[in-house]
Parts: sequence; C-alpha cells; structure tokens
Amino acid sequence: MASRGRRGGAPARKDEPRREERAEQQAPAPQGSVLPPPPPVDYGVFMQGLVQAMQTQAHTQAALQAQLEAQTHSLLRRIGLVGDPTSLEETVESDSERSE
Repeated sequence: MASRGRRGGAPARKDEPRREERAEQQAPAPQGSVLPPPPPVDYGVFMQGLVQAMQTQAHTQAALQAQLEAQTHSLLRRIGLVGDPTSLEETVESDSERSE
C-alpha cells in the first residue's frame, strides 16, 4: 500500500507537509540566554565520597545483622529453644503454672 503510515489509507496531498517537515517547523526556538556548561567534576573527591558511603553502609548492615542475631538468640533462649535443655513443652507448662 503506497500510503503506509497514514490513517484511513488516504494518500498524502501535495500541499500537505510531510511529518518530518512538520517536526522541524514545530521545534521551539530557544528563549533568552543559553545556560553555561556545568562546572567540572572532581571525580577523585566524588569517588572518595562514594567509597565512604559504601563503607558506612557495610558497617551499618553488619551492626544491624549482629543486633538481629543477638535478639533472635536471646528470644530463642527465653522460650527454651537454645542453650537450655528444658523442652518447649516444659517451658510452656511452667509459664502457665506461674500465671495461675
């Protein structure tokens, strides 16, 4: 079909500009002054900051992981699953006897 890309299959008229020409006509002209280029970046300083941030994140993650493991171990010890030969059933029975 010779009218590829047009809706309805109607061929382009000779007095109608093509799509590429319309896009060029619709491009807005820059208004006012053009901004100057941004200042140069000191990549050494940037990389130092990035490394420091990554080290801080790793330290924080390790501290949180250690805290979570300590809390989990403490909780499991309290309910009798770790470190104490008392079974979970005995712990529950003794807890229920205390509340009576």
